[in-house]
Amino acid sequence: MSIAKSLIDIIYEEMAKNNARILRTVRLNVGEMSAIVPESLKFCFSVLTAKTALEGVRLIMNIVPLKGCCQECKGIFKIENFCFICPTCGSGQIETIEGRDLSIVEMEVE
Repeated sequence: MSIAKSLIDIIYEEMAKNNARILRTVRLNVGEMSAIVPESLKFCFSVLTAKTALEGVRLIMNIVPLKGCCQECKGIFKIENFCFICPTCGSGQIETIEGRDLSIVEMEVE
């Protein structure tokens, strides 16, 4: 619920900055390891926006796969099943480079 509330606060702030009156759609990138359950976020968003100017806004979520960079061989790869082992050299020295964040990618406004 707190993530949905923070998202709504950011949306209102961005709408004010850009003199937007009506919001139609919000596109989000949701990292595979962000601890966000898309269905839960949609539900909380709809509860918090009911009977407000944002009621009926569509959330479109793109799930961003988890990617890592091996600190030994510098290979970049998709992390499967949360296995933080480099598939090229077998090192466990992995830096996560994608798939942990939640970000607003686009807002469709009038």
